[in-house]
Amino acid sequence: MSHTVFCQKLQKEAEGLRFQLYPGEVGKRIYDNICQEAWTDWQKKQTMLINEHKMNMMNPDDRAILEKSMVDYLFNNIEPNIEGYVPESK
Repeated sequence: MSHTVFCQKLQKEAEGLRFQLYPGEVGKRIYDNICQEAWTDWQKKQTMLINEHKMNMMNPDDRAILEKSMVDYLFNNIEPNIEGYVPESK
């Protein structure tokens, strides 16, 4: 069942996530405030970050860095630092 959210990242009403994809309070905040489109954009950046920084998702420090980048991107409009990546101009 889909639900609509006012996406804090894209500043518009849009289709929300189908279910909470991330655990805990951060996951609930994402589910309630981030649309599918913004989440998909983040997933692409997340993959680039993990690959570029050779992150190991079994490592708690790497997971913490990734979570901070995710929150910064989705809620604070801060682009992650990905070598050689230039965000598209809107």
